[in-house]
Amino acid sequence: MQLKIMPKKKRLPAGRVALILFLCQMISALEVPLDPKLLEDLVQPPTITQQSPKDYIIDPRENIVIQCEAKGKPPPSFSWTRNGTHFDIDKDPLVTMKPGSGTLTINIMSEGKAETYEGVYQCTARNERGAAISNNIVVRPSRSPLWTKEKLEPITLRNGQSLVLPCRPPLGLPPPIIFWMDNSFQRLPQSERVSQGLNGDLYFSNVLPEDTREDYICYARFNHTQTIQQKQPISVKVISVDELNDTIAANLSDTEFYSAKPNRERPPTFLTPEGNTSNKEELRGNVLSLECIAEGLPTPVIYWIKEDGTLPTNRTFYRNFKKTLQIIQVSEADSGNYQCIAKNALGAIHHTISVTVKAAPYWILAPQNLVLSPGEDGSLICRANGNPKPRISWLSNGVPIEIAPDDPSRKIDGDTIIFSNVQERSSAVYQCNASNEYGYLLANAFVNVLAEPPRILTSANTLYQVIANRPALLDCAFFGSPLPTIEWFKGAKGSALRDDIYVLHENGTLEIPVAQKDSTGTYTCVARNKLGMAKNEVHLEIKDPTRIIKQPEYAVVQRGSTVSFECKVKHDHTLTLTITWLKDNGELPSDGRFTVDKDHLEVADVRDSDGGAYTCVANTTLDMVSASAVLSVVAPTPTPAPIYDVPNPPFDLELTDQLDKSVQLSWTPGDDNNSPITKFIIEYEDAMHEAGLWRHQTEVSGMQTTAQLKLSPYVNYSFRVMAVNSLGRSLPSEPSEQYLTKAAEPDTNPTAVEGLGSEPDNLVITWKPLNGFESNGPGLQYKVSWLQKDGDDEWASVVVANVSKYIVSGTPTFVPYLIKVQALNDVGFAPEPAVVMGHSGEDLPMVAPGNVRVNVVNSTLAEVHWDPVPLKSIRGHLQGYRIYYWKAQEGSLKRNRRHIEKKILTFQGNKTHGMLPGLEPFSHYALNVRVVNGKGEGPASPDRVFNTPEGVPSAPSSLKIINPTLDSLTLEWDPPSRPNGILTEYTLKYQPINSTHELGPLVDLKIPANKTRWTLKNLNFSTRYKFYFYAQTAAGSGSQITEEAVTTVDEGAGKAMASRQVDIATQGWFIGLMCAVALLILILLIVCFIRRNKGGKYPVKEKEDAHADPEIQPMKEDDGTFGEYSDAEDHKPLKKGSRTPSDRTVKKEDSDDSLVDYGEGVNGQFNEDGSFIGQYSGKKEKEPAEGNESSEAPSPVNAMNSFV
Repeated sequence: MQLKIMPKKKRLPAGRVALILFLCQMISALEVPLDPKLLEDLVQPPTITQQSPKDYIIDPRENIVIQCEAKGKPPPSFSWTRNGTHFDIDKDPLVTMKPGSGTLTINIMSEGKAETYEGVYQCTARNERGAAISNNIVVRPSRSPLWTKEKLEPITLRNGQSLVLPCRPPLGLPPPIIFWMDNSFQRLPQSERVSQGLNGDLYFSNVLPEDTREDYICYARFNHTQTIQQKQPISVKVISVDELNDTIAANLSDTEFYSAKPNRERPPTFLTPEGNTSNKEELRGNVLSLECIAEGLPTPVIYWIKEDGTLPTNRTFYRNFKKTLQIIQVSEADSGNYQCIAKNALGAIHHTISVTVKAAPYWILAPQNLVLSPGEDGSLICRANGNPKPRISWLSNGVPIEIAPDDPSRKIDGDTIIFSNVQERSSAVYQCNASNEYGYLLANAFVNVLAEPPRILTSANTLYQVIANRPALLDCAFFGSPLPTIEWFKGAKGSALRDDIYVLHENGTLEIPVAQKDSTGTYTCVARNKLGMAKNEVHLEIKDPTRIIKQPEYAVVQRGSTVSFECKVKHDHTLTLTITWLKDNGELPSDGRFTVDKDHLEVADVRDSDGGAYTCVANTTLDMVSASAVLSVVAPTPTPAPIYDVPNPPFDLELTDQLDKSVQLSWTPGDDNNSPITKFIIEYEDAMHEAGLWRHQTEVSGMQTTAQLKLSPYVNYSFRVMAVNSLGRSLPSEPSEQYLTKAAEPDTNPTAVEGLGSEPDNLVITWKPLNGFESNGPGLQYKVSWLQKDGDDEWASVVVANVSKYIVSGTPTFVPYLIKVQALNDVGFAPEPAVVMGHSGEDLPMVAPGNVRVNVVNSTLAEVHWDPVPLKSIRGHLQGYRIYYWKAQEGSLKRNRRHIEKKILTFQGNKTHGMLPGLEPFSHYALNVRVVNGKGEGPASPDRVFNTPEGVPSAPSSLKIINPTLDSLTLEWDPPSRPNGILTEYTLKYQPINSTHELGPLVDLKIPANKTRWTLKNLNFSTRYKFYFYAQTAAGSGSQITEEAVTTVDEGAGKAMASRQVDIATQGWFIGLMCAVALLILILLIVCFIRRNKGGKYPVKEKEDAHADPEIQPMKEDDGTFGEYSDAEDHKPLKKGSRTPSDRTVKKEDSDDSLVDYGEGVNGQFNEDGSFIGQYSGKKEKEPAEGNESSEAPSPVNAMNSFV
């Protein structure tokens, strides 16, 4: 008889049959094993095995090597594209391709320039079965430009002031590593007071006289080319109080001089970042670096916290004296508000950084190679995630699948390609591309249609040896197309395998979970498909385990004596045994005093250093066992010393006064070995229920030799006694005679009684049964009783065996029941049990919520109301209500419903309304509502449709300023990526910036919405202008983007101006005017001196308060109210003379809406009536009014991130 072992089948709902068929086919699809003999015969499409990185930065001093390796049968041929067109390597004498490979070598060391070969390369490997393609390889030469020459003026400042030394290194590829050193190439010391920022600048919270030096030098190291560029040295001089005294002490009294307090203490202010809040965006998997550097006196200390959360324990690191917070392997869960706090003795300030974690695409399920036989079905699945959600596109043999040759066996379904009834011509290599704005993923997966009879790859007559009572695994690696089925036989006559003993794995391996001696024999693996059959025999031998039958024993010996340890081992005679001795888990000392003889270890002339643990290790080829003993070395004594040891075990145990529930135990103590016995421990064994297990009974004083023991009914008792002294516990005594107590009815009933239905028409009653000790007698059973509440008048009951569950069938759906479970045995019943409440099984709700209404709150938020479902129609425990909503085009609600991505919000409890957040403005939506119980969802309500109104647009995608002339500039831009409505116009504001960074008059210009280019004329020559640009819809103005540009210089005018400045400085009238000003200042100082002597007070504090620096005034924070998007008034430019943020960037704002802020379906929060408790806040953006850095234009390399 033979047993065909196949996976267990399960019944499936009809609606899921098609999907399960395709998933099962994926499991049955077979990857071709890397068996050399097998690969020689099989045709296989190309597979890319090695390629250069996507962003490939090369050294321009070396030859360019672009890797592309692939395998396939027949071997593939290779071709390349460059910047999207065919790259003919035969026409370029500097380019060669490695034989049998697609790797390119470009010989630029002999001639040519690396910049000539900069571009985007892609490799294609092709054979008769298809074509595989590589990633887009962006080749760029590394760059290490020189520092721009500049004249740096010496910096002079007072002791205690703050200072920032700018670095501004040249832009290199890749970016350089920045560090500060002196002329001697020694790194400048850094501390909490002086440190380097992430941008390379050197920050001083406050300066000291020792900071004076002339060689502050910023270095930029370009690792790719191993070069270092140096900035011109910066000279810093810190003037101390003594130096100030030399210049002005003659004109001031001591009191006036010291009241000036040039190094006056002050609370902290931030050097970077500026303002109260800032934003930071980082990609998933990168290192998030947040920085706060403050100035103040004394030096501030920086602290970090995460609002509404804690910093991840194992991924958080502090750098740069806690001024930089780093979180490695950042994920979406790390998004949120982080707060840095700067604190010194005079106060504290804080800055909040809003962190948003985006994600380039990453695989959830990459497509896998598929090997099918003609006529079979299969599928390729490509699933990726990212933030934003990546777009999935398919290619066939490197060609977009939309224009690839048609294949009737192929059907595209979003991220899945489904194959039906494939033929040999269906073989191809498919590419899945998942891309978003942060990058892309490309995966090749081939479909290889083969017709191959079964082959068994495991070597014939393989011998497996296994230790008894351990698992045995017999291999049967196989290949075939269609996928073969595997059967196992035992013995030449094909004895049957029982499925309760053997387990067949998907790879063909036969597992014997617990191998016994009778498992020894010959096993035959048979593989079959419709094209043939193959078989292979393997042999299994079961060996006896290795056991240590006499272990080494603990020894205490005197110094200079000899000690011996014995280790007797029993093992399978067909295996080779090796015995090794270890000392303290290491090798024995290489000393002639240690002698190993078979199963003995002898140590002669024992020394103090010989003390420790000695381990006997017995090894065979299949197993290993060990045992240890401790050697204690003591000093020799001239006279015999008393032996101090644990007591000898008690003896002569006797049972008297034997009653139903008590007995008296008496014993004789053993020798106490010179340490008085403090107590006796009594243990018992229940030979009837738990034979071999000794449990604690009681303890008595060391002065007692009898004990009265309380007993339980129906237990076959044996007792033993152990003595305890200060050195430990004795060995147990010999067991007493057995004593069987009489049976009695149970004392207790089962606990944890519950009644829950598993099906709509049953009631499953469960309980925790009594153990054998609690049964109190033979024949333990349970009386299970139930009564339908408010229905039946009499209890129904049944007596069951010693089990833990009983199922009542034929019950109404979801009705309450009273339940009780009572224990009984052959003697009688336990006390009356407690009554518990349960319910029969739930069923799916029958009715959908009615009267569904939608109230659109704003362009991103809607409120949904519905009437509750009657409780009787719920047919189970009400879990809540679930809203399904999706974005749809008008008129297409009933078409392609299964392809629409739906979002779900769950509202727990008996809610009748809820909020839908995160909607897209100017969009068409549909929704329905369902009630949910413990069984699942009820039917959906009729779909309700609604439209969201227009919203304000996002900022224009880009803004570039080109073609600067003496009096004109041309602006080019791309429309907003999210218009959120119909654009009505663009608004352009601009103003000049003079040499002192003051802003001129603001010009406001309206531009039609259909324009993407505009030229400004009649501008001033050699003038820097700042531009503010944003789009508008009917809902209002969107976020702005800024840029700066300079009109070209009129060289003649510049030289004339410089000449006039030199002439004025040498005129006599100018010198006289300066002398008059100096005299006036001297007179004012004398007047102040006289007033001071008369008791007048110079109102320094009042003047300081009256002229407080506007830059450090607290900014009015957004009130955080639930409101609309901010209007155009929020985007007015700053007044003349205001400062800009140091990074001169414009923050783009996105909606703060998130599903996390809403229903439980996505960990949202709702109050008890289901309403939304989060808030929308209209955040206002401050427009920079000054700066000299322009917004970065989109990089062509970034544009390549989305692979086409």
